[in-house]
Amino acid sequence: MTWLTNKRIVVVGGTTGMGLSAAQAFVREGAQVVVVGRNPDSCAAAEKLLNGNGLAMSGDAADPQTAIKAIQLCQTIFGGFDGLYHVAGGSGRRFGDGPLHNLTLEGWNTTFQLNLTSLMLSNQAAIRAFQAAGIDGKPWPGVILNIGSVLSYSPSPNYFVTHAYAAAKAAVIGFTRSIAAYYAPQNIRVNCLIPALVETPMAQRAANDEAIMSFIKTKQPLDGGRIGKPEDLDGAAVYFLSDQSAFTTGQILTVDGGWDLSEGQYL
Repeated sequence: MTWLTNKRIVVVGGTTGMGLSAAQAFVREGAQVVVVGRNPDSCAAAEKLLNGNGLAMSGDAADPQTAIKAIQLCQTIFGGFDGLYHVAGGSGRRFGDGPLHNLTLEGWNTTFQLNLTSLMLSNQAAIRAFQAAGIDGKPWPGVILNIGSVLSYSPSPNYFVTHAYAAAKAAVIGFTRSIAAYYAPQNIRVNCLIPALVETPMAQRAANDEAIMSFIKTKQPLDGGRIGKPEDLDGAAVYFLSDQSAFTTGQILTVDGGWDLSEGQYL
């Protein structure tokens, strides 16, 4: 059985890391996908990996038109739009995110734009598309899946001290549950995945730091203690985008290797 047969899915932030891994999993499960990324080279490489069942589009997730165009492309090429997976985000560290006493206004605003405003825009575009595609006055029963972060409620003050990022990702949870409640009567489902440290382009600072990797060995103790892999989230993403989760909305699922349960040992 394939879980996503005939599903048409847009992955915002889908040309690298967790988004690309999920897009490939969606295709294996029978879906057709449109992936969105900022880097044209990454887009071209990602499209080749989708085996003729996906298209890549370059665009900034914080641009109000990007998600709209991606959804329209999905509808035009694949004949409809069934689900959105929003993965796009990023660290604001280089813009001034960090401990509150050092946090700059640019760091705060940029971090929220990267991680919350972009998500709001894609979710809004998806909701409007589901409503417009409805039959007999009822919205299309679509699904949205958002990405948060374990740092939103389980901080790590020694190694991951970015207060704007934690706040933005906490807001993702509140936003997800709020819109899930509002649109449930329209049979539109909205859920959220919460990863810990995963090996992605954003995580290179941590992945290349010996002290942090020693900490992660005890902070994420599952499977021998390791950094997460993008594919660790694929099964959960497939579930939420499929009809297997048709009676599930407003849920926050943590896939963190045990981070939230573990103290973690410092050198």
